[in-house]
Amino acid sequence: QVQLVESGGGLVQAGGSLRLSCAASGRTLSSYAMGWFRQSPGKEREFVAAISWSGSSTYYAESVKGRFTISRDNAKNTVYLQMNSLKPEDTAVYYCARKVKISYSDYRSYDYWGQGTQVTVSS
Repeated sequence: QVQLVESGGGLVQAGGSLRLSCAASGRTLSSYAMGWFRQSPGKEREFVAAISWSGSSTYYAESVKGRFTISRDNAKNTVYLQMNSLKPEDTAVYYCARKVKISYSDYRSYDYWGQGTQVTVSS
């Protein structure tokens, strides 16, 4: 069984940066693709970014392309989300998850989820 723990969220001004981490306990994540999703109160869970098991392929929501970068360090069982040029609309709880099905952007393709970390961007 895998447990995921997100960290690195906080309050930042528009235009600032944050680096989120997702650390896994238990067995290594190295054979699984991973993704980041976010959710604001009253809104649907939104795909943010995903990365293949090897780290060779990445996928991004159009709203974050050019600003966010997903990466992973399989030796450390950790996935990262570097968030630059943050906007108020990026405010949400961010979750990492392990991918087990085909679609990278569908939340139903992921089985294990972290507890989330709050990101708040002020204008």
